[in-house]
Amino acid sequence: MGSRAESSGLTLTAQDAALIRGMVLRGDRHHDIAAFFGVNQGRIAEIKDGIRFADVAPADHEELPPKGPYLAPKVAWMENRLR
Repeated sequence: MGSRAESSGLTLTAQDAALIRGMVLRGDRHHDIAAFFGVNQGRIAEIKDGIRFADVAPADHEELPPKGPYLAPKVAWMENRLR
């Protein structure tokens, strides 16, 4: 015990933070936003609360991806497996 899992290597950029802020303002669930970016909900909360990327403005509504929920990796894997 006491050891941490290996890092995923995924990092959020300022451009990601702008999209995240826009998605939060649009009313997307933190769970869906986190799934879209492949990070945990804590990273979304840090951006929303200004702990990370405090100086980044939200992206415009027309720049945002479609609203979730997003296809889970397991579902995508199963669909591709069955083809």
